[in-house]
Amino acid sequence: MASPLEIDEENDNKGSMWDLEQKLDQPMDAEAGRLRNMYREKKFSALLLLRLAYQSLGVVYGDLGTSPLYVFYNTFPRGVDDPEKVIGALSLIIYSLTLVPLLKYVFIVLRANDNGQGGTLALYSLLCRHANIKIIPNQHRTDEELTTYSRTTFHEKSFAAKTQRWLEEQKFIKSTILILVLVGTCMVIGDGILTPAISVLSAAGGIKVNKPEVDSGVVVLVAVVILVGLFSIQRYGTDRVGWLFAPIVLLWFLLIGGIGIYNLWRFGGSVLRAFSPLYVYRYLRDGRKDSWLSLGGILLSITGTEALFADLANFPVSSVQIAFTLVVFPCLLLAYSGQAAYLVNNLHHSQDVFYRSIPEKIYWPVFVIATLAAVVASQATITATFSIIKQALAHGCFPRVKVVHTSKKFLGQIYIPDINWILMVLCIAVTAGFKNQTQIGNAYGTAVVLVMLVTTLLMILVMILVWHCHWILVVAFTGLSLIVECTYFSAVLFKIDQGGWAPLAIAGVFLIVMYVWHYGTVKRYQFELHSKVSMAWILGLGPSLGLVRVPGIGLVYTELASGVPHIFSHFITNLPAIHSVVVFVCVKYLPVYTVPEEERFLVKRIGPKNYHIFRCVARYGYKDLHKKDDDFEKKLFDNLFMFVRLESMMEGCSDSEYSLCEPQTEQSRDFMLNNNGNTTSLSNMDYSISSVDSIVPARSPTNVNVTFQSSNSHYTEVDELEFLNNCREAGVVHILGNTVVRASRNSRFYKKIAVDYIYAFLRKICRENSVIFNIPHESLLNVGQAAFVPSRRLIAAVPEAVTVTLEHSLAPLPLNRSHQTDHLALEGGDRSLTASVQGSSTVTVFCYAHLRRNCF
Repeated sequence: MASPLEIDEENDNKGSMWDLEQKLDQPMDAEAGRLRNMYREKKFSALLLLRLAYQSLGVVYGDLGTSPLYVFYNTFPRGVDDPEKVIGALSLIIYSLTLVPLLKYVFIVLRANDNGQGGTLALYSLLCRHANIKIIPNQHRTDEELTTYSRTTFHEKSFAAKTQRWLEEQKFIKSTILILVLVGTCMVIGDGILTPAISVLSAAGGIKVNKPEVDSGVVVLVAVVILVGLFSIQRYGTDRVGWLFAPIVLLWFLLIGGIGIYNLWRFGGSVLRAFSPLYVYRYLRDGRKDSWLSLGGILLSITGTEALFADLANFPVSSVQIAFTLVVFPCLLLAYSGQAAYLVNNLHHSQDVFYRSIPEKIYWPVFVIATLAAVVASQATITATFSIIKQALAHGCFPRVKVVHTSKKFLGQIYIPDINWILMVLCIAVTAGFKNQTQIGNAYGTAVVLVMLVTTLLMILVMILVWHCHWILVVAFTGLSLIVECTYFSAVLFKIDQGGWAPLAIAGVFLIVMYVWHYGTVKRYQFELHSKVSMAWILGLGPSLGLVRVPGIGLVYTELASGVPHIFSHFITNLPAIHSVVVFVCVKYLPVYTVPEEERFLVKRIGPKNYHIFRCVARYGYKDLHKKDDDFEKKLFDNLFMFVRLESMMEGCSDSEYSLCEPQTEQSRDFMLNNNGNTTSLSNMDYSISSVDSIVPARSPTNVNVTFQSSNSHYTEVDELEFLNNCREAGVVHILGNTVVRASRNSRFYKKIAVDYIYAFLRKICRENSVIFNIPHESLLNVGQAAFVPSRRLIAAVPEAVTVTLEHSLAPLPLNRSHQTDHLALEGGDRSLTASVQGSSTVTVFCYAHLRRNCF
């Protein structure tokens, strides 16, 4: 009985190939839809929602809640002489809080989350699933079958479909969207620097209010000490001290709300006239340029709104909405109204109105709570910075850095040591350099308004492609948002020379780093894609690949999810020996927040069975972390063995038998896994698989003359499993291809600077792939080649030499291929071995290297 023939989309001329695409735990369509939207449809009891709303106060609202410390100070840095200006400023604060955090973010933007994940990169991931705008095209159709790969469909003639086609056809638009996302990401990183500086410095300024004789330098020193302590404890994570955050922030909101009520009772409620929008018009009309410039200070009342969206991950949207509407919003309105009431009657206290308005009896307790709240706000922003850099890493937009889990309970709580110390140095430099809240506030406002503008522009695409909103709603949302944000942006532009340049300079440096790294990553991937080896060439080498197959398993890491990487052909060309089993391993990140463990690995066979060549694609979301090597290697081999079992089970199925082969009970699966085979390493595997796609043989190319031995049919499942297990016990070697990207000679100077200097420097200082993959150094083998980036779009590769490095490489030697003699250079530790050999003598050297690696 013949099986149906299909042509693999990426390998339509790659020869005979058995393809098993695993669909693990895929339920019926209705159940799958519910599973893909499990976050949105999950129901919470009223009591649980209130508890989550209470917990969200400490994580989400710390930054927004500490704004009353410095808003009026930055609004009137030179003092105020007219009570009407105070009322006008209060009116602007009230309506800014209403329009931006309440209406735009809490009730609209929060609903654009990516399965509970927020931030600019989460919006970008959401858009990448609904339109093919990701520049690195390493996705496959099987990725869309993940339970977390939620997306909506639309009619081909709809406005959303037209927008999708327009985005996918314009390469310039794809690059523009990427740059826009990177700008927003860099501004969030700037927030991670400026928020601790202004929050801690404003809180520490309370010392000088009650003790006027204290010098300003002492206040700065206290702030620096607090910042050093704050960044020093980051390595312990927020899980251990996070239980303190919620009560501190809740107490802070109750205190500032109570102080506001006290000042309204003490000085009268005349300032409540500010709830009339008429005072906004009067303030901007009468004050002219001074009032316009003061908008930069009023903008600080809504800082922390982006952190509200970025820190959404651990809480449902409804709990965040409840916390804001019931606690945060009313307490902030009371706090600002109380400060305005005090300021109307004490116009000369504009620079320290918050601490001046505190009743004398509770001054020091409030000072302590204010300092703790500033630390909590800084902690939330720093954590959000770590999270967004992790997302940038997954999108190939940031150099490889060490990422550490700090919590066993929460996946999103991470710590990045390198970034932590960079943030600390920059934060201390900003605090000690500016020394006052005004210039830091100007810088902070510039960063905040730019992030808001980026979010608005991305939301336009989300409303069209994801929500399928009517164009009137899109125009209304866009118009209202841009009117408010562009107004504030025009105000901060006048303060570029008064501190506003700081976030632009910081973001500019990070933007160059991120864009150059992404550019180099794309060019390296394009080189791998265009220079991959034809499967016909592999099949023409025969089952032994024209080499001596030595015992063991070789894991060849590649960025390609299909095809044989070019580096592999160089390896087998220059080293006439290869392992008995070869597995091409592709570790790739998808535009989803997480990939379930049971759906992480995809395995397929390359070529006939007696070639023993496989491909394994390990898929991760931008919240997932690559686990330790032992765990990763074990799961990889478990899935490989599982693939062999399922392939053998389904080889005899015909078209009519597929429906009989796919449904399996849990007992039959357990019997298959535990009793079909006699190797102990396979008997303890635990899987939960409900259905598996059929094994589909692809068509062989007609122009390839390859004769397959009839003995292929003699390879039974038990034989191959035993063979694989023996090879695993013989040793596993991790083979990494290091492609060095260089600009061609005729490239323009800026491309040479970007590729030859900036990108090369970043690759030199960042962590190696072997460290990211947690590969033990004694099992590592590096193979290098050069890829040249031409001035034209065509990718040119001139791999003149191949460098092979084993063990502890000190100085890799070039390995040049000649017609008469193969030169093999192996170097390790304090001794080296160089051999000029012919034929099988190279195998002796290669095996000696393996023996020496196992001995030392």
